Amino acid sequence: MTEGAWDDDRAYDDAVRLARRATRVGWTAVSGTVAALGCVAVVAAGVCLVVVFVWAYLVVSVNR
Repeated sequence: MTEGAWDDDRAYDDAVRLARRATRVGWTAVSGTVAALGCVAVVAAGVCLVVVFVWAYLVVSVNR
């Protein structure tokens, strides 16, 4: 190790910066996926609720 290389942490700093960026991209992907699945679940629940109401309406209207 030379005298001038003692304080040279550029490679380490670059690796840390790259790891932080990868972590940020990863968490963004995770949160986006969870949000999309949440939206799909809400829409699916709404569709099921509409189907139940339509079915109940049809049952009541046929029995009149």
